[in-house]
This record gives sequence, C-alpha cells and structure tokens, in this order.
Amino acid sequence: MSLTKEQKYWRKRIFFLTWIAYAGFYFGRKNLSVTWSSMAADLELNNSNYASIIFIYSLIYTIGQFLNGYLSDTFGPRKVVSIGLFLAAIGNFFLGMTFSVAIVVFLIGLNGYGQSTGWSGLIKNMTPWFRTNERGIVMSWWSTCYVTGGFLATVFATYAAFDMDFMSELGWKRGFFFPSAILLLIAFLYLLFTRNDPKETNIPIIVEDKYNFQTGGSAKAEKLKILKLLITNKALWIYSSCYMILKMTRYSFLFWLPIYLERSLQYDPNEAGYISSVYELIGFFGVILAGYTSDKIFNSKRFSTVSLMMLGLASVCLLHPYLVTFGKFGTILSIALIGMATYGPDSLICTAGSMDVGGKKGAGMAAGIINGMGSIGQMFSGFIVVAINEAFGWNNLFYFFVLMATIGGGLAALKWNFKSPERHLEYPTNA
Repeated sequence: MSLTKEQKYWRKRIFFLTWIAYAGFYFGRKNLSVTWSSMAADLELNNSNYASIIFIYSLIYTIGQFLNGYLSDTFGPRKVVSIGLFLAAIGNFFLGMTFSVAIVVFLIGLNGYGQSTGWSGLIKNMTPWFRTNERGIVMSWWSTCYVTGGFLATVFATYAAFDMDFMSELGWKRGFFFPSAILLLIAFLYLLFTRNDPKETNIPIIVEDKYNFQTGGSAKAEKLKILKLLITNKALWIYSSCYMILKMTRYSFLFWLPIYLERSLQYDPNEAGYISSVYELIGFFGVILAGYTSDKIFNSKRFSTVSLMMLGLASVCLLHPYLVTFGKFGTILSIALIGMATYGPDSLICTAGSMDVGGKKGAGMAAGIINGMGSIGQMFSGFIVVAINEAFGWNNLFYFFVLMATIGGGLAALKWNFKSPERHLEYPTNA
C-alpha cells in the first residue's frame, strides 16, 4: 500500500529524532575510553580498576536492557528514552567532578542505566513506522546512528579533553562536561517532538500487528503471551548468541582501542583518540553494506549476511598483527576493516533482526532480550581484555576474537535461509 503525505512526513521525522537520540547517547559513552589514561593518573587507578568500572557499567546496562524493553512496550518509548537521556546527561556532568572511585562507580552505574533505555526503546519507536520488507535497508541507514555517533563522540571528547583552549585548566574533565550538554539538548528535542506510533498523530497505521489474538484480554496477559512466543523462537536465541560475541568484541574495541594504541603501539593520547575513531568512521560502511546485502541479495534473510560478515571479522582479526607492522597506514587499514566487519552484523541483528522477530507489539521485548544477552558479552569484555593481554600479550587478544567470530559465523549459518514473516498466524487466547 502506498503511503500518504502525512505518513511519509512522520516517518522521516521519527527516523531523524530516533537517529539523533541514539547517536547522542554515545557522547556519554565514548568519552570514558578517551579520557581514561589522564583520569586514571589523577585518581591513581589502573587497568584492573578500569575493567571493574566497565563491568559495573555493563551490569547495570544489561539489567536495564531486559527491564526497559518491557517498559518501552508498556509505557511507550517516548517516556522511557527521554528519562534515559536525562539520566545519562546528569551522570556524565558529575563524572567531570569526580574525586574518588566510589563516586565514579555510582555515576557510571547511573549513566549505564540511562544508556540502557536507548536501544530497545528506539527500536520500539521505529517499528510501527516501517514494514518488514524495507527494514533491512531502512535500519541499515538508521543504524549509522551508533556508528556515526561513536565516531563524532570520540573526536569531540578527544578535542574537548585535550585540544580545546576554552577552560583549559579543567583538562580531561572537559571530556565529560561538554558531551553532557549535548546529551541534555538532545533529550529535550526527543521528548518534545517524537511520538510513539501513527495512532498518536491521527494518521492511518503503517504496520499490521504481528501477534494477533482471537479474543481480548488484559494488556499484561497479551504481553506475557507475546513473551512466551518470543522465548520459544530459536531465531531469537541464535541472534542473541551472535550478538553476545559481537558486543564483547565491539566493546573491547570501544573501551580499549585508544589504550591499546597508546600503550602497545606507542601513540600519543590525542593521536590514539583520533586514530581509534576510524573504527566507527569506516564501520559506517559496514552497516550500509549489511542492510543492502540482506534485503537485495538475500531477500531479507538476515542470518546469511550475519554469517558471512562474522567470518570476515575473524579473517581481519587474524591479519591484524601482521598489518600493524606496516606502521600507521597498516594500523588504520586494519582498524577500518575490523570496524566494517563488526558493525555490519551488529547493526543487522539489533535492528532489523529484532524488529522481524518481535513485530510491532513485541519489538521492545525482542530488542531488550537480544541486546541484554549481547550486553553479557559486553559486561565481561574488560576482564577478558585484561586477562589475555597481561598473560599472553595484545596480539593474542586478536586471535581470541578470531575464535569467537568464527563460532558466531557458524551459529548464524545454521539459520542461513530463515526469513521472518510480516505477520504470524493468529494465536488463541490460551496459546
């Protein structure tokens, strides 16, 4: 069915606002890795402290993913995500004023919970506006929010903390103050101008409900039925397993890449910050490639693309220790290829994959489960990096990623021809 002028306008508006919102979250996420070396020196902290801080952040983030998927489905993403943006802004502002590990841990936890509202809530927000057969491409472009957001946040935090002339006496603390101001502005924009679904704008619906029950019941009962259907869906758990591997890998790079470049390859802190931004900058193209490949080549079969790109990630990580011997060019090339091979399948699973599995009514829960399971990998990424690096060196950390990406590619290949339908069959009330 063709769309009306009003439907097209609102789809563009929701796309823009949700894109800005999630890109904004990264301004409160990437600054920690950029400023860590300077922050650790001031507060007399070490890599084990850093791993513990990442664990606390990721633990709260993981719990929040499961909780906020349900809350977004129940109360609507507009309220839930807005609260999260404000909490992240507050947490980051006060991180720039910290003087003890205990305060850092509390504020990191606050920021982690605020951040956890974003993904499931915004996937929920997007789902009623875009149909299954267009989600691969649409969501690949939308997924550039966290790639572009990560790149811009890295560059901005590096500039604010080390190169900005304004308030130079604050040093690395500026890497928290100025990003928090951006987050606060985005929070107001999202709260004021977004809407949960077409019904709130008095225009015709665009996506039919995926789960339809023959008889009525309470909203809570219906959600429990949808949850039951979700947790018995094998595709959900394969997506979750692959995503656990991808988030473990991605967050290892997000939090540790500047430190690796600085301590292993001997780059200056500001140079390490800028070079590490290549991971997201070129990762942008992996996201677009994954979306078009899944829709145009594999006819919306997401697992085929996920499998191929995860095997590609394994190959590039295998080559990384060799590529860095060519100096800065080889290092940048390797980081760029790893970024493409990580962000491509990552974006496909947590956007179009979550939407396909969950449908309009269960998208928040599906995204929350998949991202929550993925966040378990994120939670332990810091300890994995420290353990392997200290025992075997940085190069063997990349070989560990080779093994994990190969396992993920094999899991995805099990569902190579899987394609989620636009609508499920109708389920009776006692399903």
